[in-house]
Amino acid sequence: MVLNDVPFADAIPRTCVVLNGRGFLGRSLVLRLLKLGNWIVRVADSAHSIELDLSESNSLLSDSLSSGRAEYYQVDVRKISQIKKALEGASIVFYMDATDLNTDDFYNCYMIIVQGAKNVITACRECNVRRLIYNSTADVVFDGSHDIHNGDETLTCRWKFQDMMCDLKAQAEALVLFANNIDGLLTCALRPSNVFGPGDTQLVPLLVNLAKYGWTKFIIGSGENMSDFTYVENVTHAHVCAAEALDSQMVSVAGKAFFITNVEPIKFWRFVSIILEGLGYQRPFIKLPTWLAGYIILLAKWTHEKLGLRSCNHSLSASYIVQSALRTRTFDCTAARKNIGYSPIVSLEEGVSSTIESFSHLSRDSSLAHYRYFNGQSKMEKLLGGGKVADILLWRDEKKTFACFLVMVLFFYWFFLCGRSFTSSAAKLLLLVAIVLFGYGILPTNIFGFNVRIISSSCFEISETVVKDSVAAMASLWNKCFSNIRSLAKGDDWTTFFKVAVSLYLFKLLLPSITLVFGVAVVFAFTAFFVYEQYEPEIDGLAKFLFNYIKIPKEMLINNLPAPVMSFLHNYKILHEHKAPADRKPLR
Repeated sequence: MVLNDVPFADAIPRTCVVLNGRGFLGRSLVLRLLKLGNWIVRVADSAHSIELDLSESNSLLSDSLSSGRAEYYQVDVRKISQIKKALEGASIVFYMDATDLNTDDFYNCYMIIVQGAKNVITACRECNVRRLIYNSTADVVFDGSHDIHNGDETLTCRWKFQDMMCDLKAQAEALVLFANNIDGLLTCALRPSNVFGPGDTQLVPLLVNLAKYGWTKFIIGSGENMSDFTYVENVTHAHVCAAEALDSQMVSVAGKAFFITNVEPIKFWRFVSIILEGLGYQRPFIKLPTWLAGYIILLAKWTHEKLGLRSCNHSLSASYIVQSALRTRTFDCTAARKNIGYSPIVSLEEGVSSTIESFSHLSRDSSLAHYRYFNGQSKMEKLLGGGKVADILLWRDEKKTFACFLVMVLFFYWFFLCGRSFTSSAAKLLLLVAIVLFGYGILPTNIFGFNVRIISSSCFEISETVVKDSVAAMASLWNKCFSNIRSLAKGDDWTTFFKVAVSLYLFKLLLPSITLVFGVAVVFAFTAFFVYEQYEPEIDGLAKFLFNYIKIPKEMLINNLPAPVMSFLHNYKILHEHKAPADRKPLR
């Protein structure tokens, strides 16, 4: 890819500060500024010292730190003294995102984002910094309930957000823009939309994490909504453009906010599909209505909390994905192109390819990604035998499954809800089938140009193999029942006795409501297996939690049983485990 660097008015190195310079966008901007060659870059972040990754050793950043072209400052934006120390003598400050925030801690997020912005503005004014560029987000004009079609800078903040982080970012942006032209400080804000790229700590890792548990199989809503995505290098390029524009076109840039995108709108779910397929996961293919997705997210959140799982620190969340999935959000970059000279330097296709390559360690085939393979048989498919029944009950072919479900519903109505006896219903059904077959048989081979396919007699024949298998299965079932009866007659197999007794009693209870039982069974068969396959990790986790929860009082009850009862149970267990095989004679 070719980067068209922005020419600066002079070649004298100038000092700039990149706040949160070790975050996702901060790292990319630092590298971009160092490549330009006419900046002395101060990398400011909250860590005590800079720790270079393996990919950064012997890199431009490490060489610049050694030569003095780059410096590191520990800065907590909640402390003005630390900010001022980093800003002394600098001509411009790039204020980037803090990406490692725990969204469960509102006070901490507020102090870092909103109060941090106040402190940075104050420090800039006291240190005579002339330019401040704030990296905001396009989400500040999105309220979660209205589409945005090619929105421009005339859109105002709704000040009604469904996401806490967007609310705080909107407040910080307003503070930065309001501070423009006070004590000589010029400010502007950039609003990138859906930033992604190598080193991403939010969007791509969240999609991979959702794919791990099978959540990315679903398309929420129609799947037709459009979105703008922005490659990380285009965002950093826009910051460099804004820095130059604040010098040359002060009136049209200072105090303004600009939308930044790749100028290539794409369907949201198509983008998600490309990323997931590139990393070896299955693309979304099951459409869910909006209301159902909302209930599923609430259930998943409740399960997550009950299982005591640690909260994720991503500022993006499942609710954000749902909002993005349902609404069109595209933005017009005309103002950015006209006033700060921005145009994308990396296409969306190139950006996606680079991103997928950089996240190869999270791919499904990676040794670090212990995800279930989608091309292998699931637990439910194995349970159902992996044949035609499994394909129907697991909705592999939606048309065939729906047809079978409709037939079962019609049978249910015919035999149970029509008010006739079972024998009468069966007789009428056979009569109806006979009439239909007879009528079909006397039809001519051609009706108004349409060929009528003749039903072959072989369709009604049953092979000898099928008959033998059916008889063998019935004989095996008979022998098994007879074996259980003989065990009961001996009077020493209490386990079998209790199983038979409980089964017969349950059958006695269910017999009067056989209609309800059959109806529930039909619905259960066409939903339960499918739902379990889609949410296997979540359901297994919840079952494990409930089992452990029940296990504790069970152990307490057993430990508090009287000594004679404990002795009887212990002796019975030993007798049952060491029962002589000779006593279990084979059935002849």
